[in-house]
Amino acid sequence: MTSTIIIFLALSIVNVIGSTFRSLVTVKGNKYVASLANALYFAFYNIVLIYTTMEFSLVTKCIITFATNLIGVFIVKVIEEKSRKEKLWLVKMTCTEKMSEKVKSILFENGISYSCYSIQNGNFCFDCFCNTQKDTKVVTDLAKVVKGKTFATENKLY
Repeated sequence: MTSTIIIFLALSIVNVIGSTFRSLVTVKGNKYVASLANALYFAFYNIVLIYTTMEFSLVTKCIITFATNLIGVFIVKVIEEKSRKEKLWLVKMTCTEKMSEKVKSILFENGISYSCYSIQNGNFCFDCFCNTQKDTKVVTDLAKVVKGKTFATENKLY
């Protein structure tokens, strides 16, 4: 009985990691990779289903399922965060004319490229080219300080 529980535990953790990976690939991957990931996952899932019907308590199955979901999803999300590539973001930020010099100064100090132009009602719009998440945070935090609004778009070209 103990070996069955250990096998179920191992299969469950692999199942959760596979399921989470499959979900990410389905959303972010191309149709071939997504199809392959789904086919592999559901083929493996049949093994897990057989172990789910084995004779050990429902409470044990629930505890294992709960724990493996916590651990498995966490593992996949950590790997995803570590492998995430930096992308160029265009963050548009508005501010008053009065605050525009402060914005220019802070953007320059942080090495963030931008273009600036006047818009209606005496406001300015800054197109900030953020190469890293840190750059994006600088711009969004700056917008809060100068009581500006932001809009961000991801560069999908690379």
